[in-house]
Amino acid sequence: MASKPGILSEWPWTKLGNFKYLVLAPFVAHSIYVYSRERDIGYLLIFPLLLSRIIHYQIWISLSRYRTTKGNNRIVDRSIEFEQVDREKNWDDQIIFNGLLYYFGYLKMEQVHHLPLWRTDGMIITALMHIGPVEFIYYWFHRALHHHFLYSRYHSHHHSSMVTEPITAFIHPFAEVAAYYAIFTVPAIATEYTGTTSVASFALYVTFTDIMNNMGHCNFEVIPKWIFSIFPPLKYLLYTPSYHSLHHTQFRTNYSLFMPIYDYIFGTVDKSSDTLYEKSLEKKAEVPDVVHLTHLTTPQSIYHLRLGFASLASNPHTASSKWYLWLMWPVTLWSIMITWIYRTSQVVLPAHRLSKVAYSIALALCQRGIQVVMLDEEEYERLKEKFTPEDATNLILSGSTGVSKTWLVEDGLSEEEQFKAPKGTLFIPYSPFPPKKARKDCFYFNTPAMISPKHLQNVDSCENWLPRRVMSAWRIAGILHAIEGWNEHECGNMMFDIDKVWKASLDHGFSPLTMSSAIESKA
Repeated sequence: MASKPGILSEWPWTKLGNFKYLVLAPFVAHSIYVYSRERDIGYLLIFPLLLSRIIHYQIWISLSRYRTTKGNNRIVDRSIEFEQVDREKNWDDQIIFNGLLYYFGYLKMEQVHHLPLWRTDGMIITALMHIGPVEFIYYWFHRALHHHFLYSRYHSHHHSSMVTEPITAFIHPFAEVAAYYAIFTVPAIATEYTGTTSVASFALYVTFTDIMNNMGHCNFEVIPKWIFSIFPPLKYLLYTPSYHSLHHTQFRTNYSLFMPIYDYIFGTVDKSSDTLYEKSLEKKAEVPDVVHLTHLTTPQSIYHLRLGFASLASNPHTASSKWYLWLMWPVTLWSIMITWIYRTSQVVLPAHRLSKVAYSIALALCQRGIQVVMLDEEEYERLKEKFTPEDATNLILSGSTGVSKTWLVEDGLSEEEQFKAPKGTLFIPYSPFPPKKARKDCFYFNTPAMISPKHLQNVDSCENWLPRRVMSAWRIAGILHAIEGWNEHECGNMMFDIDKVWKASLDHGFSPLTMSSAIESKA
């Protein structure tokens, strides 16, 4: 929210959470009923228009995150923090508001019934009304929002996002959005007054404003230079992402909506607009030092990827799927089929044999005087042969002493093995993937991971079962190898110096993930 939230800052349906779309349900049902009787196509098309807007935004989200990560033409070299993702997760509220306005407008205004699909004169009037009154009124209203009284109560919420994403364009308090919609109704009122309204004039104008808003809040430059070379006056009629980005970093310049002409007329153009535009176009793609490949854990975990749904990608994956993800099963099934078609051959290793990671962990613990209890006699004998007599004294076969309540486990831990543990056992996995939880009377810790330092940018949910800003030990190891310039490769039974890697991780700002810190990160 804004620093001093004003009246009507909160959206009316905020308390409904993910069920807020239910406010549209009666109108959707009524539109279907009316169409079955009166064949009024305009009323029926309102809900599909709203759905198309959601899909439209999602395309921009995915494109923007891909291009920003890639680095070419990037404008601001800063990452988006989780706090911004949380603040912008209600970007779809204005779509609901848009739908309510359309539905109420239909019910209250008889003249909008049975509209034609297209009228050329109406489209021309819509364009003229936007170029003139809409752009002019918006410019001065936007400047007014930067007065300290309105800024602290409303507009500061939008400017909390200095590094913008497409959906940043729609993050405003309710009262501010209501004022914007009042401005954007000018073309609709003009076409209605002149009798030139059509379904296209409504739908295409909304689509046009969405395209311009999304584009202007991308953190990469998308407008090629040759366009302005062919027609130089276009710089006064079309803004660019870098042009509007300066408004979010400088605050007191570049107030215009989509047409910079009013900034030029009233002297509020940022002097560095052209320079930033040129520099953004010249910026090359970045070559990563480390690429860590991971696997999806469930079919629906694809939506937790960075390019997927914004709010899901910033949170750890939970065992129970969100209810709306079940609506995505056609897309999920499609991704499964694509993966199956293009899959590669796989190799299965015997699950009963200890990996080199397990061997190294057991050895390190025994060397530090910590007793390690083995459940499998064969593995116990194999490890005992490899250990020195002094280290082997801390290696114990289950049954010769009391069962510990701290278990080090792999992801293949079976339910049967889990039920051998006493009540209150803490399961600590040492594998990249967490084991499947089978008990409610025990505790399950995260897979090997550490909290990333604050100065590390572009850190998202690396594994969607880990808390925020927490990175897998495997990823950290790759980063450390790149930073330190190590040339060692872990092949076969070789294991790099654990103490050396641990010290390097602490030196570079990574901190241990404790039970308390894990809970705080998830909160």
